[in-house]
Amino acid sequence: MCKTEYAVCGNPHLLEGSLSAFLPSLNLAPRLSIPNPWIRSYSFDGKEEWEVNPLYCNTVREIYPYSNSNRLLNIVDMAIFDFLIAQLLLLAGIKLLMSLFSRVKRTTLLRLQLLAEPEYRLSDMMRESLLQDPLAPVLTEPHLLALDRRLQLILDTVGKCIDTFGEATVVANDTAQPQSPAVHRAKLDT
Repeated sequence: MCKTEYAVCGNPHLLEGSLSAFLPSLNLAPRLSIPNPWIRSYSFDGKEEWEVNPLYCNTVREIYPYSNSNRLLNIVDMAIFDFLIAQLLLLAGIKLLMSLFSRVKRTTLLRLQLLAEPEYRLSDMMRESLLQDPLAPVLTEPHLLALDRRLQLILDTVGKCIDTFGEATVVANDTAQPQSPAVHRAKLDT
């Protein structure tokens, strides 16, 4: 299902994208394959549950392995990164982005907010970082400015979710410091 308005579509039968995976062999590290709950429907007539169910994220939170780990928050981080770099294979547009923002890490949100500030603007940070690259210019000015626009879309989306559901529901506090072993021993002694 490729339309010219989809940036991931190639010459009509190719789909452009990238994938990086650094996993040991299954012999060394057996693992299960867990499908992404926000899989895309590649048909014009069908929609996935996340596209029609506004409570889908709540459902996903109750299912293993998303119910007892940071896996869901890590998927959101990956989706944010993919959206920023316009790698739309994983993140198929703003509708999916809105679906994912049922939770976001506080540290991720704080970094994104910092990169939206004039003195730390994402496009400026990238421009400066890429100046030393032997292939410079790696990104053109329109690409750099697009980073800022996409970052603002993310922040606006998170803001709408916070307005709708409340910060305590949307922002996961991953900034809490773990207690020291001495604190754990003191609790055991009492």
